[in-house]
Amino acid sequence: MTLAPVRHEPAAGVRAAARIVATPGGRGGTALPVLDGAGPFALRRLRASGPGARVALVGAMSAPLGGDRLTLTAEVEDGAALSFSTTAATIALPGRTGEPATYDTRIRVGEGATLHWLPEPLISARGSDLRSTTRVELAPTARLVLREEQILGRAGEPPGRLTARLTVHRAGCPLFDQELAYGPGAPGWDGGAVLGGHRAVGQLLVVDPAFEGAPLTPRPLGATAALTPLAGPAAVVCAVAPDGLQLRKALESGDLMADGAMRAF
Repeated sequence: MTLAPVRHEPAAGVRAAARIVATPGGRGGTALPVLDGAGPFALRRLRASGPGARVALVGAMSAPLGGDRLTLTAEVEDGAALSFSTTAATIALPGRTGEPATYDTRIRVGEGATLHWLPEPLISARGSDLRSTTRVELAPTARLVLREEQILGRAGEPPGRLTARLTVHRAGCPLFDQELAYGPGAPGWDGGAVLGGHRAVGQLLVVDPAFEGAPLTPRPLGATAALTPLAGPAAVVCAVAPDGLQLRKALESGDLMADGAMRAF
């Protein structure tokens, strides 16, 4: 493992980047020729039970703080399989300057490749201001399982400001593009049309070419979650809940984790 340099600029926050590259390895497995991280990014390879590689992000310092600029890049090359997770929730905290933080995740999945992107929740703490973007580029035969969960405020506190955008393209065409904003200054975020008083929100997105021959049926999943097929071999479960535990249960109640892209692990 090599460590990329990190610049510390007290007036403007931390600039840090991490990069993961997964490629087909010998004997049908997956190799990780690039596993670079610095600052808050400490990447660790975990033992895998199948042909796919497993990587966990271990938080090495408090981040993102106001003013931080963080970038995480993952590339899964043709025929490779990667599972990404984090060992703990990510907590957005206020910084000293009042500037917003940015957390930019860029993902590319090649032909016949599989990616499970399953981080723990992002918690928006009081006084924080975070702009989070996740951009995914999929080849036509790529498979993806991606989970995003946001917890608005720690126990007994109001949330900070959070803007989160998730964009997924498949074969160069838009498949999913959603931007949501919560907290101070975001209009209507706590109303009945958005969260309805809940403090946990998320989505579980699955893309699998197998869905082309057997598309899923839209259906409600209890009172605060729904499964929706997309215009492609994909479906998404969106849910709100009072807390993170109930949110996770709601997202997994649609059985998408079992239905799609689980064969490599």
